[in-house]
Amino acid sequence: MAATVTETGETETRLKRGITPLLLFFFIVGDTLGAGIYTLVGSMANDVGGAIWLPLSLALVLAVLTAGTYAELITKYPHAGGAARFAERAFDTPFVTFVIGFLMLSSGITTSAALANAFAGDYLQELVDVPAVPVTLAFVALLVAVNLRGVRESLAANVGATVVEMTGLVIIIVVAAVVVGRGESDPGQLTTFADGITPLNGAFAATVTAFFSFLGFEAAANMAEEVQNPSKAYPRALFGALLTAGVIYMLIALGAVLVVPLDQLASSEGPLLEVINASGVSFPSWLFASIALVAIGNGALLFMVMASRATYGLAEAGLLPSVFGTVAPKRRTPWVAILVIGAVTMGMSFVGDVGTLADTTVLLLVLVFISANVSVLVLKKDRVEHRHFRCPRIVSVLALVASVALLTQQSLRRPG
Repeated sequence: MAATVTETGETETRLKRGITPLLLFFFIVGDTLGAGIYTLVGSMANDVGGAIWLPLSLALVLAVLTAGTYAELITKYPHAGGAARFAERAFDTPFVTFVIGFLMLSSGITTSAALANAFAGDYLQELVDVPAVPVTLAFVALLVAVNLRGVRESLAANVGATVVEMTGLVIIIVVAAVVVGRGESDPGQLTTFADGITPLNGAFAATVTAFFSFLGFEAAANMAEEVQNPSKAYPRALFGALLTAGVIYMLIALGAVLVVPLDQLASSEGPLLEVINASGVSFPSWLFASIALVAIGNGALLFMVMASRATYGLAEAGLLPSVFGTVAPKRRTPWVAILVIGAVTMGMSFVGDVGTLADTTVLLLVLVFISANVSVLVLKKDRVEHRHFRCPRIVSVLALVASVALLTQQSLRRPG
């Protein structure tokens, strides 16, 4: 039986509807800003040299196009499960629904594992010399505990963490501006491409990594049953968060390339810390490392929240054992899904490094985005009673073409 949907897009749900529009905005901003920019500037520099602004621009365009598709689908069908539930409506084929849902929850796991590895990397070593493996496991366990506590508590923690990580990025922008003002920057690096790969191939390959930094809106799609008034909240939060992140990312990329030598930037797991160290500005590197760790932890938390909700959504659709849909009676959180996702994330953290896991995440989510863009086109003829965002057909077509083009670039990644 179909769930009742009110005029504001709210469905009947067993989950607690505790996410306000402001919390949703911070969810997407926090997930986006913490998902990659603190760790992946170096990977992009390895692919494209100093022209990081180019793949970031391409990734932002693709993200905004795809966000248009998601804004229509989420507000039209506000259910947990995101793209898997959209595919269920569009194709009515359980196998397709399961595959899309599995890709989604897998992307949440690989993202969280990538960020868990990043947490135990250069930024933490700036503070204390400890083995990476126990740190990674303890880090994931802490995120599981916060997730079990409740979605409102998780997102309240996200608001504080987002403020901290935005402060860290503003510090980088200010520090870079000081260096530029002193005349000590190297503008020539902005148009210097990496050796051994053509500029076009390098730009597209780096876009794969850059796109990882804009993936917060996919995680937010799985929270629809916990958002208040989703028909109004989602479009504003989606586009506002992406544009906010895009501006900050561009300033960060320009600042890092202007201040840090490219070979040093391309080899670092803590690239923004290199900006502090190279600037000569009197700012304690340990303090910035602490800020970066908060940002990385925030991104990992939000993607684990997303993966657990995607798992819950598949169970609700009858595509996973019903035990994964078990909800804690008091906290109203999908506790079985949360524990399983946490355990698998711990295992996945041993599989690859940050860059490899990030590329795997993008591969998984680009396949999900292709499905979502096809779904929205198929479902254009479907009518619902409540108000929802309407995305122009051409936007979804362009997003589909761009997703397919990005998918072909996976094979152009530079080794190492």
